Amino acid sequence: MPVWQTAIELAVRAYDLTATPEFSKRYSLRDQIVRATVSVSNNIAEGFDRGTNPDLINLIYIARGPVGEVRSVLCMLERMPAFQSVDAGIRNLMQQTESISNQIGAWIQSLLNSGMKGQRYVTEKVRLVDQRKVEREEFLKKLERMRNGENSAWR
Repeated sequence: MPVWQTAIELAVRAYDLTATPEFSKRYSLRDQIVRATVSVSNNIAEGFDRGTNPDLINLIYIARGPVGEVRSVLCMLERMPAFQSVDAGIRNLMQQTESISNQIGAWIQSLLNSGMKGQRYVTEKVRLVDQRKVEREEFLKKLERMRNGENSAWR
C-alpha cells in the first residue's frame, strides 16, 4: 500500500530529524514526534489486517489523527529559532504529512464508495460471482464488436 510505505518513510525521516543536536535535550518533543509518526503506519497496517472495510476505515481515520498531530508540532518548530538549522527537514516532513493526509482522505472516500464489506467477507461463492460478472461483460463486449462489424471479435 503506497500510503503505508509513505507513512513508514515519514517515521524513518522523523527519527533522522530528531537525532540531530537540536533535539538532544528535548526528549519529550522528540518522543512526541517519533511516537506519532510510528502510530500512522501501525494504524494503517492494523486496519488493513482486520479484514473488514468498517474496521479499516475506522483505523485509517485514527491514523490520520497523528498525521495532524505531527504537522502541528512541525508548525511550532518552524516558529522556534532553536530549530532554524533543521528547517529543510521540517519542511520535508511537513510535505510528507500533507501527502499522507490527502492519500488517507482519498482512500477513505474510495472505501466508502466501493460498496465492499472487506476481505473477510470474500468467500469462494463471492469470487465465483465476481468472475462470472467479468466473463459476462467480456462476452457482451465481443457481441458488441461483432455487431459493429469487427472481424476479430472472438479473438
